[in-house]
Amino acid sequence: MDKQSPPADRPAPILRAEGITSGYGGVPVVRGVSISMGKGEIVAVIGPNGAGKSTLLKTLVGILRSSSGRILLGADDVTGHPPEDLAKRGVGYVPQVQDIFEPLSVRENLEMGGYLLKDSAIEGRIKEVCDVFPLLAPMMRRRADKLSGGERKMLAIGRVLMLDPRVLILDEPTANLAPILADAVLSEQVRRLADAGKAVLLVEQRARAAMQIADWTVVLVSGQTRLEGRPKDLLERSDFEALFLGAGPPVQED
Repeated sequence: MDKQSPPADRPAPILRAEGITSGYGGVPVVRGVSISMGKGEIVAVIGPNGAGKSTLLKTLVGILRSSSGRILLGADDVTGHPPEDLAKRGVGYVPQVQDIFEPLSVRENLEMGGYLLKDSAIEGRIKEVCDVFPLLAPMMRRRADKLSGGERKMLAIGRVLMLDPRVLILDEPTANLAPILADAVLSEQVRRLADAGKAVLLVEQRARAAMQIADWTVVLVSGQTRLEGRPKDLLERSDFEALFLGAGPPVQED
């Protein structure tokens, strides 16, 4: 792995994983991956299909257990903690699929997202979510299965925002969206979350679009970190495309 030294101006990590190995049925998919994200920072994880990107995210949010390594939330070791505990501690997760409750209204979805809140706090949080995503406000009574693709993703993120997480983990937020709409989700919705102080970890198949909004990028290939650094620096490398596609070892630089 050819790794850039972390610059001094990266924010202090809120969520940090060190040497994570995990997979399914005892077969490792992710091997020895370390990653971190800080307040107001977007970290994009990119790589070819089958690289282990979603497996990494599921491990970070407690859906999968790691076989080695550790996960730190602030100063607390949360390795092996279940998703409900991590949600209580401020880690929000938006999966690629099954991200909303389709038979329910927009309001009901948001209320479900605030399941850990006191009833008296629900209305205030809905208002705060609508301050982030104003387009949700007039849709409160609309059934979720009647939303467009972009509206649906907005609701999925808004539902997770109900618990006001410090860390927001997004798995393919632009999947199945038209290119123009996908660009808007990244440049407007995701960037807005980081600008509001969230630490955002983003897995995105549209690598170059993700790198346009990311502050730090990790290239995952065959379950391992092959490259990481500032997006601008990575794009200037002559071997970047080969690395992204998983073709051969990194070019050694003087």
